[in-house]
Amino acid sequence: MRDLSHDLGLLAINSATVKAWSLEQLVEGCARAGISAIAPWRDIVQAHGIDKAGKLIRDARLDVSCLCRGGMFPASDEAGRHAALDDNKRAVDEAVAIGARCLVLIAGGLPKGSKDLAGAHAQVRDGIAALLPHARAANMPLAIEPLHPMTAADRACVNTLAHANDLCDELGQGLGIALDVYHVWWDPDLPRQIARAGKRIITYHVCDWLVPTRDLVFDRGMPGDGVIDLRAIRAMVEATGYAGHCDVEIFSAQDWWKRDPAEVLQICVERHQSVV
Repeated sequence: MRDLSHDLGLLAINSATVKAWSLEQLVEGCARAGISAIAPWRDIVQAHGIDKAGKLIRDARLDVSCLCRGGMFPASDEAGRHAALDDNKRAVDEAVAIGARCLVLIAGGLPKGSKDLAGAHAQVRDGIAALLPHARAANMPLAIEPLHPMTAADRACVNTLAHANDLCDELGQGLGIALDVYHVWWDPDLPRQIARAGKRIITYHVCDWLVPTRDLVFDRGMPGDGVIDLRAIRAMVEATGYAGHCDVEIFSAQDWWKRDPAEVLQICVERHQSVV
């Protein structure tokens, strides 16, 4: 397993962790801290302007471990599904423009008023299949991120690494996995599924699961403050040959989002070196 104790070259900061910052502030803050990679969300890229964002990132010589996010495929009618596909094609183009290594896909949940989970699964599969030709032509890998089962109804009906692996097996080239410890740490089948995923893991996100958790979406912990065995999971991921960044992605409405982003960034550096 890689030694991170003195190597910031393997740390990426997800823009959700320092939510108050614009893209320009994120780039400048990471440069000051000696961090060489970011994982921006589309909103701050779009707010800066796609072409300007790409130039800003290139001029700062930053790596972009991933762009967050595309997906959200299920819809109640054909028009909604077509709109989702169009938006995902734009997301692929944005990822290319900023030099991202992949576009993260969040599956989407049940269409409004629906109880048809199998149908939602089929819409996700069909949506990714429809997007893949555009992504392949752009040479932009797509990374399915399985989310915790608590999100199945409203955000993501792909909830296990096994399901993500099945989609990769079925749909093939150009499709991989975004592994976020917050969403998969609980899974008793995790070791086998990480090994099965192998080289398909193309981005890796870290944070921690707090006990108690006050909000299941917006109360993630800083690495080291919760119960996830981060080094054990990273050892499994790196045993597959993964050599990419560890993205710190923390949604924290009651704690970290209220703090000075520069302070948050410094603590991310410390925890990356001592805990992750």
